[in-house]
Amino acid sequence: MLRRSTPTLLFKRFKHTVLGIDLGTTNSAVAVVGTDNQPQILENDEGKRTTPSIVAFTKDDKVLVGLPAKRQAVVNPENTFFATKRLIGRKFEDQEVQRDLNNVSYKIIPNNQGDATLRTFSGEIISPSEIGGLILQQLQKNAESQLDEKIDKAVVTVPAYFNDSQRQATKNSGKSIGLDILRVINEPTAAALAYGCDKSRKDGIIAVFDLGGGTFDISILEIDNGVFEVRATNGNTHLGGEDFDIMIMNHILQNFKNETGIDLSDDRFAVQRIREAAEKAKIELDHADEIEINIPFISGDKHIKQKLTEAEFDIMVQPIIEKTIEPVRKCVRDAEIKFKDIDEVLLVGGMTRMPKIRKVVEQLFGKEPSTAVNPDEAVALGAAIQGAVLSGQVKNVVLLDVTPLSLGIETYGGIFSPLIPRNSAVPIKKEQMFSTAVDGQTGVEIGVYQGERTLVKDNKKIGQFKLANIPQGPKGSPQIAVSFEIDADGIINVSATDKTKYPKDSPNYGKPNTVSIQVTEAGLTDGEVEKMIQESAANKKADEEKRKLYEHASRAEILCTDTENALFQFGKLMEDEEKAEINAFLKTIKEMIDDIRTGKNLHDPNTLNQKVNDMQNVCMTAIRNVAAKQSKQ
Repeated sequence: MLRRSTPTLLFKRFKHTVLGIDLGTTNSAVAVVGTDNQPQILENDEGKRTTPSIVAFTKDDKVLVGLPAKRQAVVNPENTFFATKRLIGRKFEDQEVQRDLNNVSYKIIPNNQGDATLRTFSGEIISPSEIGGLILQQLQKNAESQLDEKIDKAVVTVPAYFNDSQRQATKNSGKSIGLDILRVINEPTAAALAYGCDKSRKDGIIAVFDLGGGTFDISILEIDNGVFEVRATNGNTHLGGEDFDIMIMNHILQNFKNETGIDLSDDRFAVQRIREAAEKAKIELDHADEIEINIPFISGDKHIKQKLTEAEFDIMVQPIIEKTIEPVRKCVRDAEIKFKDIDEVLLVGGMTRMPKIRKVVEQLFGKEPSTAVNPDEAVALGAAIQGAVLSGQVKNVVLLDVTPLSLGIETYGGIFSPLIPRNSAVPIKKEQMFSTAVDGQTGVEIGVYQGERTLVKDNKKIGQFKLANIPQGPKGSPQIAVSFEIDADGIINVSATDKTKYPKDSPNYGKPNTVSIQVTEAGLTDGEVEKMIQESAANKKADEEKRKLYEHASRAEILCTDTENALFQFGKLMEDEEKAEINAFLKTIKEMIDDIRTGKNLHDPNTLNQKVNDMQNVCMTAIRNVAAKQSKQ
């Protein structure tokens, strides 16, 4: 028996080898940086440079990963799991998950927490994160076999628009198999690293158009002397090659039904065979004007024999391609540049091999896109470079990524107070001092939000916690530091600390009072992100007016509290007419505040302020009268 020889690679046994892994929707790849400081793809056991992101469970309890799993998918469709990256970190009720229910051969069900999970034919429940772990484990084994050493550290890539829950679930995939994921980086950023680390490349602004098997990302980066700064990012975490496959699959199913009257859509075995034929047809059309789809004995003695031209395919998938255009335009606007300012457009992801997509990209950017890097391998190569940076092997490379939405907390009056603006470079940490809004407050509820609108009710709530045991005191006296931190993986951590300087005789002296949470259930889909950004732009002027009105209402509410305290302290000494006038003002102002809060009547802020000033003048006059009476006595 002949054994495939291992290719000669320029590898040195580094003390801390860090793998670069592209955990893709359709295919995955693993790379490492060699002694020449250049990243290289590691082949799998079959001698291939990419591994299908497929896991299968056989009836004799074997677990197959990669090409072996793909080969038996037709005879074992309900236990063969593919494209599960589209489900990772998602809730079962998400629109994207619901769309996939009828497009896969396996069962997707909710767990007790409402997360999307997978069920094998035998009834075993497994999470998409665990499937990801099995794929990572196979890539790890391939790398260890090639390098002849034990490796337990990696950098793994994710779509730029993955939310916190999806990023955390990806890290959990590594944790489940003992692989320490040092960093989770965005796929287009990784591709830019692979492109920009070639010393022959010039510095400048590049756009990375990344259309893979299940996700689409567009990022604008500026490369300057080894610093990779992401200016803006956009995309769709549920748009990719799988959607093209489904389009062809439905086309084949409908044609067969029209020809024979037989509907195969509920036949899982037939659907799996057609899906595989659809994927093959899609790939063949990258290089041919017309192809023939042949699937023998698809139903009894019935065969599928259909022709598909490149022109027909282009028309069929035009709606999918058009979904990439608007995110590109928004990304360019967010980067505060023009299309003409972009020096080069880099294509990443297997779907960018499609001639129609290349034409659309060229028309959109006004220049021919670059094919300088292998679209299937660029992301893994970039991840390997980042891994080498973290291990100290590669110097003089700095990676600055961004967060897609503003992050902040709810402050008095339902106002959203951002601490980290949208498109801020990460990792980042911001701290801001807040205080209590009413007298005697012993705790604060802190709501954490993500979005772009003025009022918290118009943004996405992603967490809440309470800082308790604050000593009673006047409003505004406690000093509460709220800290937001987004780590290099894009995962959010929020903490609140009571930093009030208490006297030595206070029971709180020297006692730390801190509470923190890690936000891992953001649950923001790409659609929600886009909707927030669009609504923010459309309501910018109205939001500014609302913010000012709410701020006036909050000020009025605080001054009403001050006035009530003054009545409590001096009321017995005031004239009845004075008290009656003050109480009348309090009643009117509180009704106006309530109208503003509920949206019943957005009063003119000048009218509200005048009422508050009049009330204060009456109250101060009454207090001065009391003081005058007391001095005479």
